[in-house]
Amino acid sequence: MLTIKLSAAAVCSSSSTHFLNPRCRLRFNKRIPFLSNPSLFNPLRPIAECSSFSAKKNSARKMDSSASSRIVAAAEQLKDPDQLIDSVETFIFDCDGVIWKGDKLIDGVPETLDMLRSKGKRLVFVTNNSTKSRKQYGKKFETLGLNVSEEEIFASSFAAAAYLKSIDFPKDKKIYVVGEEGILKELDLAGFQYIGGPEDGDKKIELKPGFLMEHDEDVGAVVVGFDRYFNYYKIQYATLCIRENPGCLFIATNRDAVTHLTDAQEWAGGGSMVGAVRGSTQREPHVVGKPSTFMMDYLAKEFHISKSQICMVGDRLDTDILFGQNGGCKTLLVLSGVTSLPMLQSPDNTIQPDFYTNKISDFLSLKAATV
Repeated sequence: MLTIKLSAAAVCSSSSTHFLNPRCRLRFNKRIPFLSNPSLFNPLRPIAECSSFSAKKNSARKMDSSASSRIVAAAEQLKDPDQLIDSVETFIFDCDGVIWKGDKLIDGVPETLDMLRSKGKRLVFVTNNSTKSRKQYGKKFETLGLNVSEEEIFASSFAAAAYLKSIDFPKDKKIYVVGEEGILKELDLAGFQYIGGPEDGDKKIELKPGFLMEHDEDVGAVVVGFDRYFNYYKIQYATLCIRENPGCLFIATNRDAVTHLTDAQEWAGGGSMVGAVRGSTQREPHVVGKPSTFMMDYLAKEFHISKSQICMVGDRLDTDILFGQNGGCKTLLVLSGVTSLPMLQSPDNTIQPDFYTNKISDFLSLKAATV
C-alpha cells in the first residue's frame, strides 16, 4: 500500500518535498478506501485537511465577492425623478424622518406633495408610530400646514384595530393595551373593549412575600405599541394574560428599534416594549405595522390599486424599504431620517432599495436640474 501512495504522489512531482505541498491535492479518501475516514490513524490527514480547507476558503472568497458586488450594484441614486413618478400611480410615504422629524417639518415637503398631486398621483401616509389615532395624525398634518385627509393616513394604531376586525375578534372579549391613547381611540372606534393603556402607567407592584398579582381572565388579546409610560406592572400584566389565558393573542404595532420623538436625537422605539413582553412570554408577536404585509394588503384592497403601481418612500431599511419589497412595490430610500449613506452602502446591509436620495424635495431639485 505504501508503494501505491508514493506512486500516486509521483504524478504531481518526483520530489518528496512537493509531495508534502498542499497544492498537490490528491483525493486520497476516494482513491484509497481505508482513508475514507481520515480521523482513523491516517498519517496523511494534515495534507488532506489542508487541501480541503484551502478549497473551502477559495469557495468562501468567491461567495463573499459575489455578494459584495450584488450589494454595490443594487441601490441606484435617483437621477431622473420623472421616470419614477411616471411609472407608478401611488406614493406611500413614511412620516417620521420623511415628512417631519419630531414636530419639525422637513424642508421642501409641501411643494413636493403639491407637485405629485398636480400629476394626479395618489398619496398615502403610513406610520408605525401608534401614539396617535388617524384623526389625531390628521390634526398634526394640519398644524404643520399640510392638507392631508384622515382617509390618506394609516397608523399602526389603526392597523391593530383593523387586524382584530379582520379575524372577527369576539366583541365580548377584552384587549389589554400596552401603549398610548392612539391605540385606545382606534379600538374604541372599532367597538372593542379594552383595559390598560396610559392609566396603568402609575401602577406599581409591592413584591412582598406571598404576593400574587391578579389579572382579567376575559382578556383575549394583548396589543403592545410605543409607550412612554412603560413599567414593570404592564410587563407582568401582559405576561400573565398571554401565558395564562387560553388562546390569548400577542399583537405588536411595530418593532422599530428607534423613533424620532424630537428632531434632536433618536429615541428608543416601540420595539423595546415589544421585546420586553416577548422576552417574558417567550412568544413571538403578530406584527401589524411595517414591514408586515398586513397594512400593504389592506391599502391595496382599500384603494383598489395594484402593488406594482406603488412606490414606498421611507427612511428606514428594515421597516419602510422591507415593507415595500415584501409588498412587491418600487422603493425609494431618503437619507433624511434614520438611515445614512454609509449604513446603506455597508457590506453588512442586505436590504437595498430600488433608488435612494437625500430627501423627497429632491423630486423638485433634480427635476429642475434636468430642465
